[in-house]
Amino acid sequence: MQLAIREGCGSPITCPDMVCLNHGTLQEAEIACLVPVDQFQLYQRLKFEREVHLDPCRTWCPAADCQTMCHVELSDSGQPVPVECPACHLKFCSSCKEVWHPECLCQDNQPIVIPTEQGALTRTDTEAPIKQCPVCRIYIERNEGCAQMMCKNCKHTFCWYCLQNLDNDIFLRHYDKGPCRNKLGHSRASVMWNRTQVVGILVGLGIIALVTSPLLLVASPCIICCVCKSCRGKKKKHDPPTT
Repeated sequence: MQLAIREGCGSPITCPDMVCLNHGTLQEAEIACLVPVDQFQLYQRLKFEREVHLDPCRTWCPAADCQTMCHVELSDSGQPVPVECPACHLKFCSSCKEVWHPECLCQDNQPIVIPTEQGALTRTDTEAPIKQCPVCRIYIERNEGCAQMMCKNCKHTFCWYCLQNLDNDIFLRHYDKGPCRNKLGHSRASVMWNRTQVVGILVGLGIIALVTSPLLLVASPCIICCVCKSCRGKKKKHDPPTT
């Protein structure tokens, strides 16, 4: 449970029992009974932060020493609007979180400034180790490994280099062509093995469906009869006796 709280970043926690097939979501009262007080308070804080990140009418003040929740008055045209922090009175853009810029548009490829021992180091957006999720805009850090990223906050899957949506790319064909070709971070053999496993799973599910379909058709009348018999038995049990 504590691991689910730390890694879930405030996401709903499902039943931890591996045998459970219902995949039900635990309520806060149930979580409070299963974890220490400090872990439950951490879950409540992470849940609130996640709700703010996913709410278009709320955002966090980008000032490092503030982090106050601010309300956003959305425009009818969907354009970015100025947001003023009620605590530090910083006026910033609702889209890029930079200081309000009424005379220019938000830049998608803004350089990220990373503090180092030698001073500030500016890199391009492609090379930066810290980026924002394209969906919920939460900051994600990548140290090494695979370029296929999944946001822990909203579960969105995307390419680290170009931020392309990979939710439906189960074969990772995105890394076969274009500017991200061969940038997945795995060997060609590893990619082919992954695709073989995916194909094997899909073929296995198809075979199971083909094999079980005739059995279900044959067994369905028996199942229906058993259900009807059970219903009739319950009805007779609850019917009042006649005199």
